[in-house]
Amino acid sequence: MPEAYNFESGKLYLIPNDLGGSAPLEVLPLSVKKKIEDINDYIVENEKTARRFIKKMVPGKSQPSLNFSIINKYTKPEDLPEFLTACLEGKDMGVISEAGCPGIADPGADIVKLAHSKNIKVVPLVGPSSIFLTMMSSGLNGQNFAFHGYLPIDKNERKSAIRAFEKQSLENNQAQIFIETPYRNEKFFADLLQYLHPQTTLCVGCDVTHSTEFILTRTVKEWKKIKIDLQKRPSIFIFQKEQ
Repeated sequence: MPEAYNFESGKLYLIPNDLGGSAPLEVLPLSVKKKIEDINDYIVENEKTARRFIKKMVPGKSQPSLNFSIINKYTKPEDLPEFLTACLEGKDMGVISEAGCPGIADPGADIVKLAHSKNIKVVPLVGPSSIFLTMMSSGLNGQNFAFHGYLPIDKNERKSAIRAFEKQSLENNQAQIFIETPYRNEKFFADLLQYLHPQTTLCVGCDVTHSTEFILTRTVKEWKKIKIDLQKRPSIFIFQKEQ
């Protein structure tokens, strides 16, 4: 290990969550379960859902022994250092996302960056990411892609952004990946069909790893003939314009 690591501190484990709709051990390896058995100190977005996830993974684990720090959009940067106190005292800690992998479209990245600055070893564990699972299934350029998260809500700003990213996809031979708040999916999908070129390729991944999983790649022109229900369903959108 590099000399930069603080060997007296515990490690910070990035613990993936399931994406909903499946029993956790159907999509998570046993190594995740074993690490949850060992760790009592966690950094999470929501204590209630984190406790529920831990109980599903390790039903016999003592809930009163668990300690949680909450990291979300309301957390103040100056409060973050104290979240790693257990690690600095020599205890291993875990970061759990609400869904998927910590640090990917997730506020956990802030605490991971801080851990590196304190020479705490960060250990990522294997788990599902709807972003990468949809990218894998899209047939678009897996050698060159960019994740942009959310586009602007304002109609004109969104139109400009979609067309700018479409141009970027053509110029760089690059797949463009986006997410949206589930209740806005239908409007976002309609905007993509309206503003993208008819021959641009668009992949939609919906309810990834659920029994209702739907991943399909078609041109925008073809999508206009297809009816799908995306309302309030976790979805990923990927498009790429080619010559």
